[in-house]
Amino acid sequence: MRDQGQEFYVVILLGVALALLLVGFIMALLFLYQRRRHRQEKQLTRMRLEYEQELLRSQLEIQETTFKNIAQELHDNISQMLSVVKLSLSILPLESQHPAWESVQNSRQMLNKIIFDMADLTKSLHTDRISQIGFVEAIRFHLDSLRRSGLVETNLTVTGDEYPFEDQRAIILFRMFQEMLNNILKHSRATQVNIAVNYLIDNKFVLQVEDNGVGFEVEKKQTQASSSSGIGLKSMTNRARLIGAEITIQSQPGKGTIIKV
Repeated sequence: MRDQGQEFYVVILLGVALALLLVGFIMALLFLYQRRRHRQEKQLTRMRLEYEQELLRSQLEIQETTFKNIAQELHDNISQMLSVVKLSLSILPLESQHPAWESVQNSRQMLNKIIFDMADLTKSLHTDRISQIGFVEAIRFHLDSLRRSGLVETNLTVTGDEYPFEDQRAIILFRMFQEMLNNILKHSRATQVNIAVNYLIDNKFVLQVEDNGVGFEVEKKQTQASSSSGIGLKSMTNRARLIGAEITIQSQPGKGTIIKV
């Protein structure tokens, strides 16, 4: 009876040991499965981000090529035709007492303004020019055009020594800056825009655009996929990510907006 009792305990111990081994084996399988799944999810997320960045990069290249073609077309054809019209008006044999003289002079002034504004637009669209004159000078030129329109007052502050950006960063930053100003003009009803460009040590760079407009709820605007301004904010965020930058947006209703890259 004693031997049978010992054998019984041995069997129980073996059963418990086997059960523990089985549980441990199952736990190890679950752990390996979870780790593999987590690794696959990270890989899929990385691949999705890489795909989105590559897609955005291709879209931006197509956009810049389109801008360049439009700028060339404006410069080579439309501007020249307007100049011909202007010249034709200037050689009309009209005396100052003629009934059409004042109308012709007004038309010439309008043509002058159109030709001047179109030249500004052409320079703003042309990608190569942005790279040639530098980021700060491109901003100054854009702000000069905006000041002449009388839509909003602007102030630009530059600190530090300007240095060239790698690859297409200057172009992407400038397009982001243009999008910020477009959003301000379209939505903010601001009267003052302050732009700060800071070239810091260790090649760190900060662009800040601040307006005194009506402001908005940032989180609400970013989650409104149907909102044009919400799409604009997401576009700027994606562009910032593409060039290795961070973008922060601070705004409250009635308290203006600060965007920092």
